[in-house]
Amino acid sequence: MILAFLIWSVVSLLFLGIGISGWRSKKAVGFFSFLKPPMVTDVEKYNHSVSILWIIAAIILELLGIPLLFLKQNSPLFILLIFGVVVLMIGMMIVYIKIETKYKK
Repeated sequence: MILAFLIWSVVSLLFLGIGISGWRSKKAVGFFSFLKPPMVTDVEKYNHSVSILWIIAAIILELLGIPLLFLKQNSPLFILLIFGVVVLMIGMMIVYIKIETKYKK
């Protein structure tokens, strides 16, 4: 299960990378794929808010993956991990919609 944890960690690092690149961006960053970023009133604050969202999601995702180090293969507890990821993704979408509403022109 160590390999599964390493793959999980790579995805968490990708989330972290998205957060860091968004923090440094001078243009408004997009959240959903294939959509143009919205026109915002304050690009810097918007980017920082979206970046914090991605960084927190990366931390939570990594914490959700820690049980992979201890669970046996085909454990029924994997359902909790999957449920946690689903809740995390839905939560990210809800928070992003609030961020977009706050900064949209």
